[in-house]
Amino acid sequence: MSYVDGFVVPVPRKNLAAYRRLARKAGSIWREHGALEYIECLADDVKPGKQTSFPQAVKLKPDEVVVFSWIVFKSRAQRDRINKKVMEDPRLSGMDPKTLPFDGMRMFWGGFKPIVQL
Repeated sequence: MSYVDGFVVPVPRKNLAAYRRLARKAGSIWREHGALEYIECLADDVKPGKQTSFPQAVKLKPDEVVVFSWIVFKSRAQRDRINKKVMEDPRLSGMDPKTLPFDGMRMFWGGFKPIVQL
């Protein structure tokens, strides 16, 4: 069974083109290093909830949209190896958090073991 990294990030609408460019670049690098899939999705039917929701989780501002993404790997060991290589890749190193097209402080992520895979 595979292993999945998932992440959610708020992106200002005015920065969507820049975010897409960064996501394409990052996705290509992850795939080059061995990730099986790299998927980024723009919120389309996501509303604030009464207790919690995607918008509430990232403290979404009125001019922002939620991006929900995941990367699929063969295994947790492969994920750890690939992520290490990606973080060391000079094409992504040295990115200044102040110039990213999103607020990384409100991003959240984690690794997941699939329990059903059809």
